[in-house]
Amino acid sequence: MSNDLLIGLVGFALVSAFSPGPNNLMLLSSGMNFGWRKSVPHILGIAIGFPVMIFGVGMGITQIFEAYPVSLVFMKVLSAVYLIYLAYKIASTRPSGVDAEIKNSRPLTFVQAAAFQWVNPKAWAMALTAISAYTIANNMLLSVFIVIFVFLAVGMMSANTWTIIGLKLRIFLSNPVAFRAFNISCALILVATLYPVLTGAFV
Repeated sequence: MSNDLLIGLVGFALVSAFSPGPNNLMLLSSGMNFGWRKSVPHILGIAIGFPVMIFGVGMGITQIFEAYPVSLVFMKVLSAVYLIYLAYKIASTRPSGVDAEIKNSRPLTFVQAAAFQWVNPKAWAMALTAISAYTIANNMLLSVFIVIFVFLAVGMMSANTWTIIGLKLRIFLSNPVAFRAFNISCALILVATLYPVLTGAFV
């Protein structure tokens, strides 16, 4: 991979990983509601799960959608249902005390966060763009692993940053009404990210 292509890849990874999307909105909410330490499995699930998804895309997993169009429809429906479920969970989270500990709720686990990448519209767009634009056909495997390494590093930074921002927001949202309004806002924005799925732009 040339230096120019690598620089382009790093730039794309930084912009796409740090920009708002389902993962970052949920990390923001998780940091706010549960704190950084309890959100670590969620952070790792995203930071590791997405590179695994990139590997799958790089190895041609999207050919399944081409061979079996019904599987793409299934993925879209699953994506929409799961995003709405997560939005509901975020919106219904309430503080149980002054320090905003959460009752009857918990952050996503490592497996849940990693599995979510496969129904995340933004993750699909990122993975497909990265593989199509920043890999070399005559050295595909090495190119895919370079893309994976870049997104692993950038993804870890992005996931931690958004979680810490959410944690810091606790200072300003100690009021239960403000806390509730924050969670509902995050939930509504998360539902809005379904637009690519509903308009057919997913995969």
